[in-house]
Amino acid sequence: MALFSWFSKEKKESLDKGLEKTKDGFLSKLTRTIVGKSKVDDEVLDELEEVLITSDVGVETTLKIIRRIEERVARDKFVGTDELNRVLRDEISGLLAENAANGPQEYELPSHNGNPHVIMVVGVNGVGKTTSIGKLAYQFKAAGKKVVLGAADTFRAAAVDQLIIWSERVGVPIVQQGMGADPASVAFDALTSAKAQGADVVIIDTAGRLHNKVNLMNELGKIKRVMDKVIPDAPHEILLVLDGSTGQNAFEQAKQFAQTTSLTGLVITKLDGTAKGGVVIGISDQMNIPVRFIGVGEGMEDLQVFHRDAFVESIFG
Repeated sequence: MALFSWFSKEKKESLDKGLEKTKDGFLSKLTRTIVGKSKVDDEVLDELEEVLITSDVGVETTLKIIRRIEERVARDKFVGTDELNRVLRDEISGLLAENAANGPQEYELPSHNGNPHVIMVVGVNGVGKTTSIGKLAYQFKAAGKKVVLGAADTFRAAAVDQLIIWSERVGVPIVQQGMGADPASVAFDALTSAKAQGADVVIIDTAGRLHNKVNLMNELGKIKRVMDKVIPDAPHEILLVLDGSTGQNAFEQAKQFAQTTSLTGLVITKLDGTAKGGVVIGISDQMNIPVRFIGVGEGMEDLQVFHRDAFVESIFG
């Protein structure tokens, strides 16, 4: 069942505006690389490599892109610098397309034998995790879906309070037991309540950080086991929220969380405040985990379904 239809003129305008800093930074560097040059040679490729790395695409993904362009130059015999923008755009689009789950035209809400669709959200404190949950809840509700929130980040009073504020703002019910409660108990109650209410979607917030990786893994594992008892195969999605403005630090966080739990998708926030939007390309390629949503502004609608073609088009303009 389709949920978020793509693509409105307003969404594209919001995406273009949100990625302005990335576009300006990237294209200005690219322009300096090719000024005075007529063909794509080793010198241009060396400078392009630096452009991509300093745009937070990441070393491994950058080298992959450079190799592809080298092969294309060898195959076509001559590629002028005037073509470099188009060639680079093609190769980045191709790279994102290889992660087949990237860029759905719509966000699908699967059916689970009458049970709600369960989304567990993970991520460190400060990345915009709770705000992303609120915006997701808003968009689900706007699409006519019944949503229940679960405040299982019980290690910080502020996390529970913030989610309560979002539930009131969006107008959706929340299950919470306050700070210090057992997160698995909150998740159990949230899913039980959602089933009883005939909800379509349950979104469970979880702790941003525990004392070490083993604790985090144990806690998330316990929450998952409890949820599975209420709704088979829950959670159906585990989304990791990352702050795009931190560049390569976001990539490191993704690697850490991927070691502790089975991530099904990424939410990359705060892209409107940074020139580091290239991190979306690198994380998607290196982690081989689809980017589900990107945050390109403060508005409720500015958490958008990630669409690879529109993303690349906004950067290359």
